[in-house]
Amino acid sequence: MIAQSASSRRRKITLNDIAREAQVSRATVSLVLRESPLVRADTRARVLGQMRRLGYVYNRAAANLRRQHSSHVALVINDLSNPFFAEFAAGVDEALGEAGYITLLGSTGESTTRQNAVLTSLMEHDLAAIILSPAEGSDAQQIQSAVGTQTPLLVFNRELAGSNRVRESWDFLGLDNRRGAYLATEHLLDLGHRRIAFFGGHADSSSCRERRAGYLEALGARGIVREPGWMVECAPTRLQSAAQTGALFVRDPAPTAAVAYNDAVALGLMLGLAQRGLRPGHDFSITGFDDIPEAAVSTPPLTTVAVDPRERGRQAARLALQCAAAAPDIHLRTIAPVELKVRASSAPPPGNQSV
Repeated sequence: MIAQSASSRRRKITLNDIAREAQVSRATVSLVLRESPLVRADTRARVLGQMRRLGYVYNRAAANLRRQHSSHVALVINDLSNPFFAEFAAGVDEALGEAGYITLLGSTGESTTRQNAVLTSLMEHDLAAIILSPAEGSDAQQIQSAVGTQTPLLVFNRELAGSNRVRESWDFLGLDNRRGAYLATEHLLDLGHRRIAFFGGHADSSSCRERRAGYLEALGARGIVREPGWMVECAPTRLQSAAQTGALFVRDPAPTAAVAYNDAVALGLMLGLAQRGLRPGHDFSITGFDDIPEAAVSTPPLTTVAVDPRERGRQAARLALQCAAAAPDIHLRTIAPVELKVRASSAPPPGNQSV
């Protein structure tokens, strides 16, 4: 064992020291530091235990310089409470792990102030790339001030306000929001509904604006003019949606169906309807957007616009790594396709009559 004299404590601990104390090879210690799955769990625990005992601190930044690239990619999410982003983050982490990268996760809670602090802090980690799902109200110039133009940035789904004031230095992966909402609205129209609301989301979110545009386009294609009470704003969460359900019924006649901003909103609306004694999929029809895992097993199962959130996460990771490897002045825009999945939450209006 190494004698812990004052002079040895001051001496820099090396991988050879760790290997000798753990009775493994230096290569094994290196594999543990790289979090390789090739190392047995008991060996990993023994090596990590010796590192802690000896006070070894791994200089990952220096290791990255030796390898000529960083092993970290930052993922910054606007709302971790949304099951969509749990699936999205899982997909990102899976794809990055397969490529040998570590995911650094940050959450902003829809706060641009928090977002700036998170990005500024993450930039201290010599990142290979950043994947950002922007908070509502995000400004392109503020993002660029926090990130700079040298670190590859992939923006997911929401457009950055003020993009016309700066030279875009990021890639973009979006969902076909307008097409998805058009398909959901068209489906309800085909069932015979004529009083259809758009429920949830905020107008200052570009994805919400795009979905509203698709909804209005589908109504217009059938010659239906939206009434003021058919557009209800609320935070895109289950609790806020349930609390706002009554806003759909302040005018008579009330809507008979709603295109929800996302699945969380749709599931919250189901709860709100049940509290009013209404049966989703029978007394009132609902469509969602995302197709989170819960959508297929809700009561009733939710008709929704499927975007495959886990695969979108994997796609975001691949695009971010491509961005990191590409020429710095080449930036791509990718729009992922969507698909309507019809389930039991949507049905003809009560009495099977168009209203």
